[in-house]
Amino acid sequence: MFGFSEQMGSFMNTSKHSKSLGITGFENLDNFNWNWTPARLYETAVKRGEGKIAKGGALVVKTGKHTGRSANDKFVVRDAETENTVWWDNNASMTPAQFSVLRKDFAKHMAHKELFAQETFGGADLDHRLSVQIVTEFAWHSLFVRHLLRMPSADDLANYEAEFTIINLPSFNADPKRHGTNSETVIAVNMSERLVLIGGTSYAGETKKSVFSILNYLLPEKRVMPMHCSVNVDDNDNAAIFFGLSGTGKTTLSANPERTLIGDDEHGWSENGLFNFEGGCYAKMIKLSEEAEPEIFATTRMWGTVLENVVMDEQTRELDFDDGSLAENSRGAYPLSAIPNARLDSRCGQPNNIIMLTADAFGVLPPIARLTPAQAMYHFLSGYTAKVAGTEKGITEPTATFSACFGAPFMPRHPAVYGELLRDLIAEHNVGCWLVNTGWTGGPYGTGTRMPIKATRTMLSAALDGSLNAGEFRIDENFGFEVPVSVAGIDDGLFKPRTTWADTAKYDAQAHKLVEMFINNFEKFESHVSADVRAAAPIIAA
Repeated sequence: MFGFSEQMGSFMNTSKHSKSLGITGFENLDNFNWNWTPARLYETAVKRGEGKIAKGGALVVKTGKHTGRSANDKFVVRDAETENTVWWDNNASMTPAQFSVLRKDFAKHMAHKELFAQETFGGADLDHRLSVQIVTEFAWHSLFVRHLLRMPSADDLANYEAEFTIINLPSFNADPKRHGTNSETVIAVNMSERLVLIGGTSYAGETKKSVFSILNYLLPEKRVMPMHCSVNVDDNDNAAIFFGLSGTGKTTLSANPERTLIGDDEHGWSENGLFNFEGGCYAKMIKLSEEAEPEIFATTRMWGTVLENVVMDEQTRELDFDDGSLAENSRGAYPLSAIPNARLDSRCGQPNNIIMLTADAFGVLPPIARLTPAQAMYHFLSGYTAKVAGTEKGITEPTATFSACFGAPFMPRHPAVYGELLRDLIAEHNVGCWLVNTGWTGGPYGTGTRMPIKATRTMLSAALDGSLNAGEFRIDENFGFEVPVSVAGIDDGLFKPRTTWADTAKYDAQAHKLVEMFINNFEKFESHVSADVRAAAPIIAA
C-alpha cells in the first residue's frame, strides 16, 4: 500500500478560496469538490462507474478512442504574448476570438456538472514551481492529478494563489467551425489568460503534458532548463539525466534499485540543481514483467494505482499486460512514494552525466558512445529513435522518428532556445554526455535482436561511476563520436555494430540511409546553431 504521507495531503479537503475558480468567464460556478483526498476520489470513481477494482486494489479505467495524446488537436492562442516567442512551425494556432467562444462554451457545459478541483504545483524547486489549479469532470482524473503532480502542504494551501488553470471536460465536444479546431477534441493553451481548456478526450496524460508545456514556455526566460527526461542519483548525490522518446527505456533504466529515483518523465535544471516537475510516475504497462521491472510491476498490485487501458479478467480481476487489444499505450499512474528508492522531495544537485537514449531499429548505432558538448547539442536537437513494424498502422519496416529535444510536441519555443541553454549548462557544470542505443544489434528489427538490457545496465553503470572514461575508445566511422572498445562483462563485438551483421554490405547500406536521414532532418536547425554543432553531423561515407 502506498505511503500516502503529507505529500498526498490528508487535510486537503478545504482551501482558503471560495468555491469559484477566480478567473474570467467562470465567476458564477461553484460546483467544485475542492482537494478531495485519494481515498475519497477512488471511492467516488468506483461508485460512478468510471473504473473497476483489480486484484490488489488498482483502479482500472478505459479512455475510449483516445489512448494517447491528440497531437493534431492541440492549439496555442496566437496573440501579442506569443507571436514572437512560440515556435509556430511546431505549434498550431488559435485566435483570441476563437478561444473566447470556447471559454464561454466550456463555462456553459460546466454549469450543471459535479466537478473536482485540485490545487497543485508543477515543480519541486521552491524557487521555480508553478501553482496550477486543475478542474476535472472525472473523479479518476482528479486522482490521477493527485498522483502525478506536486501537492501543497496545509501551510501552502493557506497562501495558495493559482498562476494557471487547467479545465478538462471529456464530455465536451468542440465544434471545428465554431472553435477553429480540427475535430471534436481540443487542447487549447492561452498563455496570456493563463488558462488551458481540454475537451473531447479521456486520456489523462493531456493534463500532465499541459503542465509540462506551460513550464517549457515559462522556465527558459529564468535560465531554467525544462527537460523531457528521467533523473536518478547515487548515494554520493551524483545525478544522471536520461533523455529519450517513448519506448527507449527512459522509465525502465531510471528505475534502478542501486540508485535513487528523482522522477521518470519531466524535470527542470536550475541554479539549485535538478528537480522533478511531478510527484509521481506515468509508466507504460504493455508487456510489463515482474522480472524485468519489479519496482514498476509492484505498483500494479497496490491500492490506488490508476491503470489506463490495461486488460483485466472480469471474474478473477487478474491483469493481462501482454494484451494490447485496448491500447499499445496502456499506462499506470502512481505516486513516487510507491517506488521504494524514490526521493520524495524530488530534488538533487547538479548532474554528473547526461544519457541520451535511442532505440535504433535499423541496427546501426553502437550500444553506447561518448559525446562532446557540440555532439550532445546535435543529438539533443535531433531527438532520434525509430518505430518498428506493427506499432502503427502502415509501418512495415523500421521508421526513423526525430523529435527535437526528445519532446517536440511539448516545446512551445524554438528547439534552439533549449539546445543553447542545455549546451551552456553542460559546459558550466562539466557534465559527461553519452548516447545509448537500446534498440537492435546484429541487423535491423526483424533480423537482429534487441540490445540485452543487462548489457545496457552494465554499460550505464560504468558510464555513471566514471570507470568507462578510463577505457579505450575508437571513433565511429559514421557518426564521429567515441565508442568504447570493450567493457568488462560484455562481448567486445557488440561495440562494433558492423561486425555483428551477417552481411556487412547490408550494414553499410543501412548506415548510409540512417546518416542521410539525420542530415536531412537537421537542415532546419543549421541556421540556428554554431559551426561546431553543424560539424558534429554524421558523415556520408564515400
